[in-house]
Amino acid sequence: MSIRTTILTGAALAFALPAVAADSNLIVLDWAGWDIPGIMEGYIAKHGDKPTYSFFADDDEAFQKLSSGFKADIVHPCGSQVGRYRDAGLIEPWDTSKIPEFANLAPRFLESPVFNDEGGLWFLPYDYAYTAVAYNAKEVPEEDVATLQVFANPKYAGRISLPDSSDDVWALAFGATGLTNWDNVTDEQFQAAADWLRAVHPNVRAYWTDPSEMAQLMASGEVLVAQSWNDGVALLKAEGFPVGYQRSPKEGSSTFICGFVNVKDGPGDEERAYDFINSALAHSSAVAVLNELGYAISNDAAMAEIAPETLAAAYVDPVTTPLFMQSPVSPELRAKMIEEFEQIKAGF
Repeated sequence: MSIRTTILTGAALAFALPAVAADSNLIVLDWAGWDIPGIMEGYIAKHGDKPTYSFFADDDEAFQKLSSGFKADIVHPCGSQVGRYRDAGLIEPWDTSKIPEFANLAPRFLESPVFNDEGGLWFLPYDYAYTAVAYNAKEVPEEDVATLQVFANPKYAGRISLPDSSDDVWALAFGATGLTNWDNVTDEQFQAAADWLRAVHPNVRAYWTDPSEMAQLMASGEVLVAQSWNDGVALLKAEGFPVGYQRSPKEGSSTFICGFVNVKDGPGDEERAYDFINSALAHSSAVAVLNELGYAISNDAAMAEIAPETLAAAYVDPVTTPLFMQSPVSPELRAKMIEEFEQIKAGF
């Protein structure tokens, strides 16, 4: 999910080298492009090199990789996935006494009992942003993206792109059909969202798997409207493309929190895992994540040091319309969402 590469080569570069070997005493399984020096200054100063990285393209790939026996010390899933790791017995709690900046983490990201319970902190929330409507500002009127129904608008048939992510598309579909969370979805509500996705599917030119792919589709003119993460928009802006980002349609947008889990019986040095976490939570890291990836971090004290106009320019300032929080999903609903999404993509 890096914006340091150009639109035309970003995806190819991100996946051409699936692992980067460095300090073999710590292995981090992370999103492609997240090995940015700015969040590892403290770690590198102490250990002379960054950790060894192995990359993934989406949350399902990360979970399958780890559950199939891949050895890592730290994994960087999004919050909706944490229950899977806990249920599979793959992770153990963090020792927050070894994380000085823990006191500065936003309390709103620690409320879920899946993240934080009497057993400890199972998920260290780190980066957050939005999944919202990116659009070609020269070709698409603002009034068209004032509603999520733009994705079903026949005017944009064949000019739409959606994430190839069950979490993101269902958050969009539930939001478009009147929900603000998926904690207690009824069968009727699920069916309404599924019907909406089926109505949108004929308009979809491509389901993107990486922000660089989405950015390339929009830059080429093939796609005019896309449901996008912040980093895809930041990539387009860096290339001078006239991209708009509508986070306040009348139905609202979606927000997510990703972070780090501590792998049980990881092969590396446990103390280095904490050195990595403390480096990532350093105040200087907030600037690096914002500049390189277009995301905010959970360290509220660090974010408070960044000018409000800078946050607004990166689209991580607060929004006033409803926000669909991608909270942890029950195993039953997750299986249902994945199966139905695959059917919809296949045209059924």
